[in-house]
Amino acid sequence: MSLTGIVATLLPFAGAIPGSIITKRNIASWYEHLQKPSWRPPKWAFGPVWTVLYAGMGWASYLVYKEGGDTTALVLYSSQLLLNWAWTPIFFGQHNLQLAAYEISALWVAVAACGIKFFSISKVAGLIFIPYQVWVSLATALTFDIWSKNGDKPEPGKVE
Repeated sequence: MSLTGIVATLLPFAGAIPGSIITKRNIASWYEHLQKPSWRPPKWAFGPVWTVLYAGMGWASYLVYKEGGDTTALVLYSSQLLLNWAWTPIFFGQHNLQLAAYEISALWVAVAACGIKFFSISKVAGLIFIPYQVWVSLATALTFDIWSKNGDKPEPGKVE
């Protein structure tokens, strides 16, 4: 594998690392106190799933780059990556469930558009985006459900 392939594969983790720090700081003190649906994935699943998805989207971007991907592919990839990175600080950092729901809706569209564009350039790259789209679909449903159960900016356990 080339250095470019390694860098592209690792790039999505650049925003994931700060996001994981924000998440860890808010699990016990905030997230655990929210009302959540019974169908949510187990806590232990999120780390491994996101690790595979981040590596996959990075590798897919490298495949598109190798095939001579155009500006549109780069803009779509960058947009979905920035939206992905932004969700965690909004949800876990700001506790803003309403904004997180709107933001993840934009992410869902961006992932779909990027996956379709990638598929037009590299079939493998586009197919790699399918599990990512499925997971973001689940995350979108989960975000909306948590928002509906807890309100816009819940602060459970805080005495006012």
